[in-house]
Amino acid sequence: MLKYYKELRKFTTFIERFEYLKIGGILGRSTFGFDRYLNQILYNSKEWEQFRNYIIVRDNGCDLGILDREIIKGRLIHHINPITVDDVKNHHPCILDPNNAITTILNTHNALHYGDASLLIRLPQERKKGDTRLWTVS
Repeated sequence: MLKYYKELRKFTTFIERFEYLKIGGILGRSTFGFDRYLNQILYNSKEWEQFRNYIIVRDNGCDLGILDREIIKGRLIHHINPITVDDVKNHHPCILDPNNAITTILNTHNALHYGDASLLIRLPQERKKGDTRLWTVS
C-alpha cells in the first residue's frame, strides 16, 4: 500500500504520523548492497540538494513536520515509500516527489524503517499543577 504526504498531513500528532509511516523492515536488511554507490551519487547531486532544501522548508525543519519537534541538526529526508536501485537507475519520479518525502532525524528514520517506537526520542512530560513532588509512596 502506497502512502503519501498529502495523507500524512491529516494526522496531527507525532505518534499518529509515526504509526502511519512505519515500515517495519528487517534489521540489517540491505537496501542497496553493492549498488550503494548509486544512492551516494543521488544524495550528493545538486538536484537532490535543492529537493532536500525544499522539503525541509515545507516541513518547517521539524521531525515528521510536527512543529514542537524542531530539528536543530542532523535533518534527514525520508522517502515515505522506499526507493529501489531500479528507481535510482531509471530516475523514477518518486525519488524527487514531494508527496513521497518527509523531514526527520536519524532516530525517527530508523524507528520508521524497523517499526520500533522505542527508538523515538520522547519529549519531556508537560508539567501540571501539583506534580512537584519528587516521589510518591504507593
